[in-house]
Amino acid sequence: MRPLVCVLCLLLPCAVRSEDYTEDEQMIISLILQDDTRPEPGAEPSARFYRCTKDAWRIPGQYLVVLRDGSHEGHVQRTARRLRATAARRGYLIEVLQTFSGGLHGFLVRMSSDVLDMAMKLPHVEYIEEDSSIFAQAVPWNLDRFSVSRAQIDQGHPVGVYLLDTSVQSTHREIEGRVLITDFNSVPEEDGVRVHRQASKCDSHGTHTAGVVGGHGSGVARRASVHSVRVLNCQGKGTVSGALAGLEYVRASVLEQPYSQPPVVLLPFAGGFSHTLNKACRMMARGGAILVAAAGNYRDDACLYSPASEPQVITVGATDFADQPLSIGTTGTNFGRCVDLFAPGDDIVSASSDCATCFTAKSGTSQAAAHVAGIAAVILNSSPNLTSTEVLQRLLQYSVKHAINPSAFPEEHRLATPSMVAALPTSTSKGGGLLCRSEWSAKSGSSYSDTSAARCLPGEEMFSCSSFSPSGVRAGESISVRQKECVAHNTFGGQGVYAIARCCTWSGARCQAHSGVQDGELAVCPSSDHRLTGCSSHSVSGDATDTIHPLRGHQKGCSGRAGVRSHALCCQAPDLECQVKEHSPSAFTEQVELSCEEGWTLTGCTALSRGSVTHGAYPRENTCLVKSSGGGKGTTVVAICCRSSQA
Repeated sequence: MRPLVCVLCLLLPCAVRSEDYTEDEQMIISLILQDDTRPEPGAEPSARFYRCTKDAWRIPGQYLVVLRDGSHEGHVQRTARRLRATAARRGYLIEVLQTFSGGLHGFLVRMSSDVLDMAMKLPHVEYIEEDSSIFAQAVPWNLDRFSVSRAQIDQGHPVGVYLLDTSVQSTHREIEGRVLITDFNSVPEEDGVRVHRQASKCDSHGTHTAGVVGGHGSGVARRASVHSVRVLNCQGKGTVSGALAGLEYVRASVLEQPYSQPPVVLLPFAGGFSHTLNKACRMMARGGAILVAAAGNYRDDACLYSPASEPQVITVGATDFADQPLSIGTTGTNFGRCVDLFAPGDDIVSASSDCATCFTAKSGTSQAAAHVAGIAAVILNSSPNLTSTEVLQRLLQYSVKHAINPSAFPEEHRLATPSMVAALPTSTSKGGGLLCRSEWSAKSGSSYSDTSAARCLPGEEMFSCSSFSPSGVRAGESISVRQKECVAHNTFGGQGVYAIARCCTWSGARCQAHSGVQDGELAVCPSSDHRLTGCSSHSVSGDATDTIHPLRGHQKGCSGRAGVRSHALCCQAPDLECQVKEHSPSAFTEQVELSCEEGWTLTGCTALSRGSVTHGAYPRENTCLVKSSGGGKGTTVVAICCRSSQA
């Protein structure tokens, strides 16, 4: 094809008859004639290229071209047209399969991998990602936990829940009149079959999931309105590009017919890590939607999968009847810092598509995510103005704490994986107190200058920052409040560190970090209307010694020490009062704990060494934990606990 087109290009000035060329050759000539651009010889690609880490899930020859933030629909059309012309000049035909111009701007294209280098040099292109597959995550005790307050609450009406799944059998008695089948359909062909089934013939997964969300007898939010958006085929398989199209459809639908509450978007599937899918979810969340996703059924780190890895998506792992991590043969629930909480996901009984009165049991993180989507609908029914971040904080507030045995997870994930199992609130009052959660970073590298960072979500304030090193060697923490970022520092001999940000919601709160002007100086809050919520320190000379603590008396701030830069996190928060608590065991113990009392919320968590090697301090639910080694006199744990002064 390429030599032929080159000859055609040379002959273009001559009179030629169109019937002398094939249809493809005529298209190439047409595109070249339309092209008003010139190639950029020797230009280095400015865009990045991403590919699914799961080789078996890749879709070769199909690519998502994503434009930079600030682009508009005109840029999408011009970039696609320019790519066609540039490829045609080199003898390649491309096919633009779909354009995206809602929250995300770009297009899906089918083309040879030889064209990638050209595409990455085009203006406005931020990155290109190879398309990949996504999969449903499904492999009657579950409602016991959710029935305690069922008679006391208005269950989910009229919150809209958008279900991106297979089709749904809307005539099933369990969900009849509660499900709207939309006209959206974006699914790949089935593998290994000659005749592809109609959507109405393969709605097992979607029907079951819809029943868990809002079924008459098996549902959590029994009066929620479920909208079926088909992105998975009869085999429970879809594509990243299809999910993107589904999200764009949801966005347009909400704009056309808005609810009084923000919509809940349920994503009961998982694929390999995708920058594009995560970005689309992030933009929807910033627009007000509440996104709930399955963590995945691969017994693996959820951060390796999408949309589970997106921080602004509420990611749900699955538990069994005993509130322990779901295990099914060689598979089981995903885990790790990207999981926000767990929910029932083992042998969940719900509607079956076999008949209009049939029921069946399914297991997986799809079912767990459906439970949490239902609880989110119940919460929004009572408090319709909550943001996605506030809904997450409420879900954690109402959950069953310390339910999961962390020994079920790989050792490197035990500290960062939450141990909370979702539950309905006993009441859904509109008032909200001080709510905090812990955000863990990934582990840093082992070089002496390596760092790791934990960030709070939009709408949260960072009340404290701490670090943890499994080896006990670290240089402490530094703080970027503007970015709501806690940075942990490795040092010589260290094997990597974690940063832990304490992220809180409190109406009207504004937090700032105040550091000692020089190393060794006190870090003090600027005025009496600030509350000290956390102390941090960074050793400029090497290994952290954990000697910084909250000041006593009327002065609000953190102590200083030579060679150490102290940081005080100070919050202007109306009607907030805080107190400092300490606990010092009489003898050395490897782990020291201190919890805030009922009605108080843990904001700050600090270790104070008494000669032992401290690995760091970290909050877990409402408890501050400190680990140490090396003998000595042990470690003092210091907690800052806050509450409303009107309590």
